[in-house]
Amino acid sequence: MKVVGKNIIVELEEEKVKENISGLLLGEKQREDIRYHKATVEQSGDEVKVVKNGDVIYFDRHSGFNLEINDITYIVIQEKDVVIVL
Repeated sequence: MKVVGKNIIVELEEEKVKENISGLLLGEKQREDIRYHKATVEQSGDEVKVVKNGDVIYFDRHSGFNLEINDITYIVIQEKDVVIVL
């Protein structure tokens, strides 16, 4: 797989389940107070300067789109959507 431009392919970290005040179990995707997703960079495009393969990042949860390759779901985002590189 080769990514072009400023695109980045990431794989989301496994979702953790938390209990809210009323006892409901919520996954991170269902919580509205969390704006960013944590993910691992699988492949970065040839114009990406800040992140490299294997980096753990946080990116805006409203950005990107899903892409399925070999039964694995990845998310394609742009470099501008990355807010933190760990």
